[in-house]
Amino acid sequence: MVNFLVSNEFLLIPLFAVAVFVVSYLNLDRILDFLHRKSLGSREEVLRLMDLMFVETDRNKVTLAMLLMSFGLGALFFLVAWPNILAGFFFGSLITMMGWSVPKLVITALWQNRCNTVVDQMVDGLTIMANGVKSGLSVTQSMERVVESMGGPLGQEFGLVLKKIRLGMTLEEALTEFAERVPQQDVQMFVTGVNILKETGGNLAETFQTIVTTIRERQKIHKKIKAMTQMATTQAIIIVMVPFVLLGIFAVADPAYVKPLFTSVLGWIALLLILFLQVIGGVFMKKIVTIKV
Repeated sequence: MVNFLVSNEFLLIPLFAVAVFVVSYLNLDRILDFLHRKSLGSREEVLRLMDLMFVETDRNKVTLAMLLMSFGLGALFFLVAWPNILAGFFFGSLITMMGWSVPKLVITALWQNRCNTVVDQMVDGLTIMANGVKSGLSVTQSMERVVESMGGPLGQEFGLVLKKIRLGMTLEEALTEFAERVPQQDVQMFVTGVNILKETGGNLAETFQTIVTTIRERQKIHKKIKAMTQMATTQAIIIVMVPFVLLGIFAVADPAYVKPLFTSVLGWIALLLILFLQVIGGVFMKKIVTIKV
């Protein structure tokens, strides 16, 4: 029965279409919610992260760029596969979904890198603040010295904190917003320490030096872990790439050998299964080699 269906595409395609329609109808709300999160929801997240990175953006331009990267590339792949409608629909849909996800992944990576840069700069920034407090300056005056002496993300963040204080916001509230914009443990520790000592009193300079020491020790551990897991990370990348490299080699050496993968329904199902298993394997290997400190 299965062989008969696979060999008879005129019967298999309508049955497949009916099955897709029934499943889609029964899960319409979930599908619409998923599409919204992957499209407009992804755009809103991209805009939010770009705002956190002090990047001026135009909502319409971002929307147009994401539409071109998703539906534009998807339509292009559909036209390339024409007149093979099923293959075009499959690869076009896959590229469209990836087009919505890739910008968010890239912007998220840039934002995380910026947060890490803020933490790295805090070593020098808090040292400047500690010296300022020792010389009799207040916390805000010490932050002004950091803004004058340092650029980069930390200077931007401290500059925004000072602007909010000048507009009437309290130091505690401005620092709390800083911790929300940069959700890192070391930033949270700095903000919590300053807010508590402002209420109870204490040696701010000593607290800043303690935070600097903690950040340096944490960075040493991170570097040690990265060195220990570098080999496992490289092996994971190689394992994920091997099937695609072999497919490319076979496509060049003997195109007729791999042609059924792209011209038959069974081949498309096999490709989809391969991609699914590769993604699952890559995610699991990444989780194994990722150690949080």
